[in-house]
Amino acid sequence: MENSTLNQSIKPVFNLLKGTFGIVPIVAGLDKFTNLLTNWEEYIHPGVVGMLPFSPHVFMMIVGVIEIIAGVIVLKKTEIGGYIVAAWLTLIALTLLVSLKYMDVAVRDLVMAISAFSLARIAKFI
Repeated sequence: MENSTLNQSIKPVFNLLKGTFGIVPIVAGLDKFTNLLTNWEEYIHPGVVGMLPFSPHVFMMIVGVIEIIAGVIVLKKTEIGGYIVAAWLTLIALTLLVSLKYMDVAVRDLVMAISAFSLARIAKFI
């Protein structure tokens, strides 16, 4: 298959992944301020809570800002943003695995991390 034809066939997949990994972190980040989707503080490892110099709610708002920034980076600089989101999701999954809580969410986040990593790799060629 010719390179331009390959790029054209991958472009819709790229756009779908870019939109997903741009919008979802922004929505999840904004929700850290409202807790409409879930109580995000429940996902913090108990050992981390004890080390925080501020409340778990403030910590989750900081996390929310980071997620919003990551989503915007995906939309503006997809390759870099894809790697950032992949690393972020991997870190979240590892903390959940260590806590032995929300194992289903940890596995889901690892799968999403692989998808975000794939987005970053595809972005190099689009």
